[in-house]
Amino acid sequence: MEPVRLQKWLASAGVCSRRRGEALIQEGRVAVNGEVVTQLGVKIDPFVDRVAVDGVPVAAEDVAPVYIIVNKPRGVVTSCEQEGVPVVVDLVDCDARVYPVGRLDKDSTGLVLLTNDGRLHHGLLHPSFDHEKEYEVTVARPIPDGALSRMASGMPMMGTRTRPARVRRAARRRFRITLKEGKNRQIRRMVRKVGHHVVTLKRIRMASIRLGNLKEGRWRHLTAREVAGLLEALPPDIKEAGLKITDRREGA
Repeated sequence: MEPVRLQKWLASAGVCSRRRGEALIQEGRVAVNGEVVTQLGVKIDPFVDRVAVDGVPVAAEDVAPVYIIVNKPRGVVTSCEQEGVPVVVDLVDCDARVYPVGRLDKDSTGLVLLTNDGRLHHGLLHPSFDHEKEYEVTVARPIPDGALSRMASGMPMMGTRTRPARVRRAARRRFRITLKEGKNRQIRRMVRKVGHHVVTLKRIRMASIRLGNLKEGRWRHLTAREVAGLLEALPPDIKEAGLKITDRREGA
């Protein structure tokens, strides 16, 4: 998980403004993992490190849950911080510290979910959740039915075999594919194995959340119904666990 500056975390947790957070740190009133911090450059992982102000713990769970959908443009990295390149969290105007759920590679576009809810983050990335991700793919030249069937049935890749997928033709050079896994650049690798080349790849659905008509580069908060649908589908042990976010990567 990418670390965040301590004063920024204090602001996102609702303790104070970022500037006031800087003052609290310099005054020696903030501790991380039991050690007083006085330097402004310190970064923390708020879902691992223990933060206290004047001896009072400030936990990730103290922050109101936030659920956001973004239509990621090409060239934007699905990350919180990466020097020298635009990152997906920069597209949203949100005071809370939110994290991408999984990965969508730099050259791909479409749906990315951002949240600070560890239950949802863990549940959507955990293999047992078995949620679907749907993509719209355009290739450089007409792709035959046999190639689509090969991708649908599963194929050798990276020392294992891809799970069966649902593949539906949309046009001579365009198809939709629904996966229940997220190996690194999986769809691009699958398309190459059947002798073709991806021109555009857009994620249009993740679990029950659809991209719809959200314009590229824009974002919105999920509706109460959308959030309820996601949380209701989580396994009971995850819904009740209050889990912390961990950094797991996936890509299409």
